[in-house]
Amino acid sequence: MVASVAVLSDVHGALPALEAVLAEPDVRAAERIVLTGDIAAGPLPVETLDLLVSLGDRVTWVRGNADRELVAVARGGTSGIDVSDWAGRQLRPDQVDLLAALPHPVTLDVDGFGPVSFCHGTPRDDDEVVLVDSSLERWAEVLSTVPGDVRTVVCGHTHMPFQRLVDRRLVVNPGSVGMPYGRPGPHWALLRDGVVTLRRTAVDPDALADAVVAASAYPGARAWADAYARTVHSDAEALTVFAPRDGRTVTRR
Repeated sequence: MVASVAVLSDVHGALPALEAVLAEPDVRAAERIVLTGDIAAGPLPVETLDLLVSLGDRVTWVRGNADRELVAVARGGTSGIDVSDWAGRQLRPDQVDLLAALPHPVTLDVDGFGPVSFCHGTPRDDDEVVLVDSSLERWAEVLSTVPGDVRTVVCGHTHMPFQRLVDRRLVVNPGSVGMPYGRPGPHWALLRDGVVTLRRTAVDPDALADAVVAASAYPGARAWADAYARTVHSDAEALTVFAPRDGRTVTRR
């Protein structure tokens, strides 16, 4: 049984944002750090993985779709995304092997919650999109593979923090560490004493962007930092973009 869990999702190789979250007292004190996917696909992939590996067994790794894509790129393929194609080519063989072996989903017993399923998109598919305002029918479909005794599901993928009940089952998305939507700053979540707290680390977006540009060899680092660290995309815009992948043509208001 794990006493407390800090959930970090969608780091996307944004090392300065990750460092800011890891410095949070509640993250430092958490018994376990769970990474719910899309860990290194960004401007500082090697450094991000090295830092997380250095934390040892405190970290539980969960595969995201972008992690699969980096492995494919490293082994001679392409992802269709410039930063991922670049990042995949930077990885050392040990890092490729690490990402290739990541499980999805992962279940941990957490004090106050019982068994918790940690996934990326949904428990059945790391690239599946589900949203805070998805219908109960859609939620029932994507959670159909979850055992009945799992009453909490923690996902990532859409970069939008939320928690909601789905027919008495709690679903949590911590938001994104490296590419947040909604409000500025890295987002994460804390599971402790049977309570979920959605958290945001207060960091100057310009300082994060400048740190990425200074440290990254990615040719598009400045544009990436301007788009994802210096600028915060609207949650409403994101919901509209993601809606078709949730089986809708129009996002409900």
